[in-house]
Amino acid sequence: MAGASNLPPGFRFFPSDEELIVHFLRRKASLLPCRPDIVPTLLLNLCDPWELNGKALQSGNQWYFFSHATQSRTSPNGHWNPIGADEIVRSGGCNVGLKKTLIFFTGESFEGIKTNWVMHEYHLMDGSISCSSSSNSSSSSKRSQKKKGHSDTESNSWVICRVFESSYDSQVSFHEEGTELSCLDEVFLSLDDYDEVSLPNN
Repeated sequence: MAGASNLPPGFRFFPSDEELIVHFLRRKASLLPCRPDIVPTLLLNLCDPWELNGKALQSGNQWYFFSHATQSRTSPNGHWNPIGADEIVRSGGCNVGLKKTLIFFTGESFEGIKTNWVMHEYHLMDGSISCSSSSNSSSSSKRSQKKKGHSDTESNSWVICRVFESSYDSQVSFHEEGTELSCLDEVFLSLDDYDEVSLPNN
């Protein structure tokens, strides 16, 4: 599956940072099925951003895909250069992931030409999930215990990416911090109760 989504007509894929990590990246890293299973896996170093159409999941002017975490983000005609500080992504008072922002440059490293292509790269937190509230310490401990036997190396080997071409240098974020989960959460949480979801044939 690549490019087109399997969502019913009228549905739009526009997840928040929190949803990308909680509903997609965490399940991918835990070897659990992602529902809906619409985000493909790509090798970042084999594809320039303008070649994502038809390969990554497209929603409007944004493209989504899973990839393996790597320090070298080079592609056939350029490289991704990180800018700014990493942002912490929170869910229910817990730190669940990191968001890195990168800009695509054509040409060789340190001599490239800056483009308007922007990528948000999402990572799971190293080790156990960190919660700021003492009331969440019990659930955090349970999560940490549940993750024993599942190596941090495997969890951190996956990232999920959102790529878009920006008209403005400052356009690097779509969702303000502190927003509540969108209606996608209700859909995904309800789907978690089912092993398989199918649409009726036309």
